[in-house]
Amino acid sequence: MHKNGLQVAIDGPASAGKSTVSKLVANKFNYIYCDTGAMYRAITLKVLNNQIALDDIEKISELVLDTNITFEPSENGQKVFLDGKEVTERIRQSDVTNSASAVAAISSVRKQLTESQELLAANGGIVMDGRDIGSTVLPDAEVKIFLIASVTERAERRYKENLKKGINTPLDVLKQEIEARDYKDSHRQISPLVKAEDAIEIDTTSLGIEEVVNKISKEIEKQL
Repeated sequence: MHKNGLQVAIDGPASAGKSTVSKLVANKFNYIYCDTGAMYRAITLKVLNNQIALDDIEKISELVLDTNITFEPSENGQKVFLDGKEVTERIRQSDVTNSASAVAAISSVRKQLTESQELLAANGGIVMDGRDIGSTVLPDAEVKIFLIASVTERAERRYKENLKKGINTPLDVLKQEIEARDYKDSHRQISPLVKAEDAIEIDTTSLGIEEVVNKISKEIEKQL
C-alpha cells in the first residue's frame, strides 16, 4: 500500500458514470479525486481558443508544455482551472466534447498528462478516472474498475445532464456522438480504451449510482 492509501483506477467509455461515481468513492474514503478526462478537455479548449487545427501536432505539443491545469474542491463538486481561469462548465460544451478524442490521441499530449497523473498518484489515496488508467497510467493500482453501460443508457444520461445545463441536443445525435467517441477511443494507437486484465467490470446500465459506489467500496475495503 502507498503512503496515503490505495490507488483506485476507474475506467470506461463516455458517460458510463465514471466521474459521478469516482467523486463519491473519493469522498467516502477521504481520497483525492483526479478527473483525467477534464485534463484532456482543458487542453482541447486551449487548442480551440488558440484556433489551432486538431491535426497540427507540433503546435499542440508545444501548447501542452506551456499549460497549467489545476483542480479545486467546491461544494458543487470539483472546479477545473486552465492557466488560472475557471473552465469547469466550458469544457463540458459540445465543441470541446467532440474534439477531445482527437487531442487525446496525440502521443506528446498523453505523455505529458500521464506524467502529471503519475506524480499526483505516487503516494496513493487517490481515485483516478479515465480511459487508460488501469492499463497505462496506474498499472499497479490496487483496485481497478471498468464501468460499462449500453449506448442508449449513456445517451439518455448525457441528455438529462445537458438539459440541466440548458443544452438541448437531440437524443439520437447524442447516441451517434457517443458511438463515434467509443470508436475513436478504442481504436487510437496510443493507450486505447481497454479493460485492464485484472480490472473488475461493472455494468451500470440498470444500477443506481449508490449501488455502483457500494460495489466499488467493497473492492476497496477488501484491499484495505
